[in-house]
Amino acid sequence: MDVMTSLQGLPAFLLYFAVGIAAVVLFLALYMAVTPHREFKLIEAGNKAAAVSLGGTMLGFTLPLASAATHSVSILDMAVWSLVALVAQLIVFVVASLLLRGLSKRIEAGDMAAAFTLAAASLATGVLNAASMSY
Repeated sequence: MDVMTSLQGLPAFLLYFAVGIAAVVLFLALYMAVTPHREFKLIEAGNKAAAVSLGGTMLGFTLPLASAATHSVSILDMAVWSLVALVAQLIVFVVASLLLRGLSKRIEAGDMAAAFTLAAASLATGVLNAASMSY
């Protein structure tokens, strides 16, 4: 197999990758609009709890996003399933906020227990979401 044969899939790769990056950017914008705390500001200030919770949430979103890219039949199909993953992660934050009173304040205060719980819930949801997309 020569290099040109290997690169035939490059346009599709670039399209799926670009849609994936756009989905992550959209997710982060919506997620940060929903959360009362300002993740990037907290992370810049060295708040490890904010970094852990946002990192877990991003991984929880990108796991099903990767599954959507792998199993989709078109770029539109991938985009639709990416939206499903996005909504699932927003719901995780809302539910976690209801179960862990003062979640955002706790993350702002650097509470690692709250951050790890949110990160774990986001990852668990992402894994389940990704597996459910593998029809």
